[in-house]
Amino acid sequence: MQLLRFFVLPASPSDLGLPSALGSPLSVAKAAEPAVTGLTCELCYYLAWAGDSPPSEEELRVLRWILGSPLAQGGDVAQRSFLSPQGQQLLLEIGPRLGVCTPLCTNAVSLCHAAGLSRVRRLERSRRILLQLSSPVSPDARARLSRALRDPMTEQLYPEPLGTFDVPAAPVPVTTIDVLGRGQRALREADMELGLAFDSWDLEFYTQLFQRAGRNPTSVELFDLAQSNSEHSRHWFFRGHVTVDGAPAARSLFRSLMDTQSSSHPNNVIKFCDNSRRTSVRHVTFTAETHNFPTAVAPFSGATTGTGGRIRDVQCTGRGAHVIAGTAGYCFGNLLIPGYEQPWEDPLSHDGASDYGNKFGEPLVAGFARSFGQVLPGGQRREWIKPIMFSGGIGALEDEHVKKENPEPGGGPKMTQNGPKMAQK
Repeated sequence: MQLLRFFVLPASPSDLGLPSALGSPLSVAKAAEPAVTGLTCELCYYLAWAGDSPPSEEELRVLRWILGSPLAQGGDVAQRSFLSPQGQQLLLEIGPRLGVCTPLCTNAVSLCHAAGLSRVRRLERSRRILLQLSSPVSPDARARLSRALRDPMTEQLYPEPLGTFDVPAAPVPVTTIDVLGRGQRALREADMELGLAFDSWDLEFYTQLFQRAGRNPTSVELFDLAQSNSEHSRHWFFRGHVTVDGAPAARSLFRSLMDTQSSSHPNNVIKFCDNSRRTSVRHVTFTAETHNFPTAVAPFSGATTGTGGRIRDVQCTGRGAHVIAGTAGYCFGNLLIPGYEQPWEDPLSHDGASDYGNKFGEPLVAGFARSFGQVLPGGQRREWIKPIMFSGGIGALEDEHVKKENPEPGGGPKMTQNGPKMAQK
């Protein structure tokens, strides 16, 4: 496997991938370091090429056509960098975090294969920014510039050009938390060290749970409990048995919610189920979910914006529904009021849901935003430091697609020399 590099001159600074809300790359760099006087940039495509032989001239021609602008006739693509740092200049290369295959890679590899480049295994893009400086900058200034020009959650600085996509990684050793010996204090320290985001109820509950079990939890178990008890995965909680003032309740929280549909929305065809059906031509669907920011997947993609997962839910309803329009609501702590910015506010916040949904074909037509921040008398801070996002949308479902079909032996795609072929019944 070879790792090839192709350098491309961007058509405009917007091609560098910075959120538009941050302004131009030059203005962002100047805000981070006043010594910056100008910049030039290029894109670098790292391409994993199978086999020992290099691409042929025809394959190189196709690659240049895919990577470059059609108006440039291949003149904007080269296998050597367009940038050569000299004097008081600083070159920063920023790309996706190693070990993460980006959505751009998935689409680009599929496109290369469709164009006959079957030896392309992976393709990732970085951006190389050459900064002109009025004076030398310190390592701290370099770090500020690197952070200002990238998304720290999904991107990293490449100190040297990549030689491989492989990431040397060793598993973190499993540790045991001494809950039996030190009680809730040990669990609280593990929560802070591992970033589990347990609240006081979680700490008390899990301390008592493992004390009753007579054993200490491992770090792996605590990670699993933190995910199972996250805002995004409380199905077990809402479907669990409820006890109020010592007396068992007749219904779970989720059943109480489902039962409201029998009277308040008599026109519903599907309610919390994929298999209810009533003869009709086309049905309206509504999906909604809350979402924590940020996720470490990719900027402006579905998982990062919160919109993609809900669109997925629409498409998985029955045998598939179509998206129509979406809403987005944000609960956050950073207002970024012009002239009144606060030191804890993060200027990298942006509305990716509009960007992703509009490009996908589900326009964002409504939404809300609310902020809250308070310091309690004891000094504890309550605020949406990590923004919470509500994503909702309507769609349409054909009546004949409401119910999923039962799987049959022999179904599914069968691979042939020309690609997948559906098996015949």
